[in-house]
Amino acid sequence: MPDLKPDAVVVIRAFDDVPEHLFRIDTVEEDRVTGTALTGPFAGAYGEPPLELVKARDGKD
Repeated sequence: MPDLKPDAVVVIRAFDDVPEHLFRIDTVEEDRVTGTALTGPFAGAYGEPPLELVKARDGKD
């Protein structure tokens, strides 16, 4: 997804026991993004999901 950038809000795919959720990007790395979960059970928590879990942009940024 070439338009990923800091402050973008994206949808992270469901994985393991974590449901699909919104995530605000802090940085875009070679193989992952870093930032904060906005919704779901880890809302407010820092995370580093791999790029393959980024499903889509939420369209609000």
